[in-house]
Amino acid sequence: MKAIIFAAGLGTRLKPITDTMPKAMVPIAGKPLLWHTIQKLKASSFDEIIINVHHFADQIIDYVKANNSFGIRIEFSDEREKLLDTGGGIKKASWFFDDNKPFLIHNVDILSNIDLRNLYEIHTQNNSIATLVVSERETSRYFLFNENNHLVGWINEKTGEIKSPYSNLDSSIYRKLAFSGIHIIHPQIFSYFNLFPDKFSIVDFYLSICDKEKIHGYIPKSLQLIDVGKITSITEAENFIK
Repeated sequence: MKAIIFAAGLGTRLKPITDTMPKAMVPIAGKPLLWHTIQKLKASSFDEIIINVHHFADQIIDYVKANNSFGIRIEFSDEREKLLDTGGGIKKASWFFDDNKPFLIHNVDILSNIDLRNLYEIHTQNNSIATLVVSERETSRYFLFNENNHLVGWINEKTGEIKSPYSNLDSSIYRKLAFSGIHIIHPQIFSYFNLFPDKFSIVDFYLSICDKEKIHGYIPKSLQLIDVGKITSITEAENFIK
């Protein structure tokens, strides 16, 4: 099975650590975040992985090569010239997903107890073009889902902004769920990429097609998830690993 790990981010919330290393190489319990992500994917039978790189890209590439690609196929999608955001990053790496099978998208700074094999199986069963791992954690920005857990919109509760292909969407009647940075999509979605530039948000992309294609929200039971995006989350992440 194939996957893409998003590791190109600048890691600005992890400064000053990321002044000298990429976010993917930030150590958690003695091992880089990238190590933890690769090991989780390998344990779930993902054995072909592409990693997008930008900030201190050479450190990531050298680390993977020094570890003999962890015994699996690992390629790189080079974004050193320009960061492409998640949507653009998937578009640039789309050549890798040439087997017409669903693939996993996983942010390098996410640690969780989610069963990725089960997620893959659920995606294949729900007949949707994309399956997004979501939860009821507190945040300011939420995806909106209907009673069938199909995506219908997005809301920023701080600003009141609502995005949806459906006009005059009443956000109060839909379920608000936070996105985890873990999702599975089918390559048939690539046909819509032609309408988008090199750089674009995957959130905006999903919202642009959710009235045409079924995008499913999946809420794992007893989900534990840590976004290692800021200094204060490192201790929490180390406790989670231990």
